[in-house]
Amino acid sequence: MTVAGRMTGKVFEPVNPQAHTFYVELRPISDDHVPEALAVSGLDRETLVREGRDPTEAMREAAAWVREVSGNSSPVLAAYPLSYDWMWIYWYFMRFTGVSPFGHSRCIDLKTLYAAKAGVPIGWATKRQMPEHLRSRRPHTHNALDDAIEQAELLQNLMAFDRRPPSPHPQGARAPGAQPAD
Repeated sequence: MTVAGRMTGKVFEPVNPQAHTFYVELRPISDDHVPEALAVSGLDRETLVREGRDPTEAMREAAAWVREVSGNSSPVLAAYPLSYDWMWIYWYFMRFTGVSPFGHSRCIDLKTLYAAKAGVPIGWATKRQMPEHLRSRRPHTHNALDDAIEQAELLQNLMAFDRRPPSPHPQGARAPGAQPAD
């Protein structure tokens, strides 16, 4: 995990995403796993079984870290795509600490944020289709910390992005077939 920035009123203030980070590798909680999915991460299951951190201990430390870096602010989890990361992070916090530092809904999907700001359908909101200046220059390594920093940079770029689609009915114009107001 990393800190991408802070909201001050209505202003997003980016911070160096490498300045505040948290990373642990967890000991597996079951024998059930998908070897192909594990291979993507570059992690070795046997090493995790031997050397991975106890999930309860690690998630308590993660929650304490989130509270510390958030200070008086409410933390928000941002991810691309959010549905994948949120599902795991929320479940692990609830299972091993009983509470999520992000509550049950303080999260933002970067894919949806881009689609809304760019005025494109969600199906077109892929990183490959985003303008290059919005994407992080970092490689997507599938290491959790590397990817968190990459996504923090994407969030920073999206928060600064202000391309709103033109209104279908500019002020004063009427839709075809619309009757003038009395």
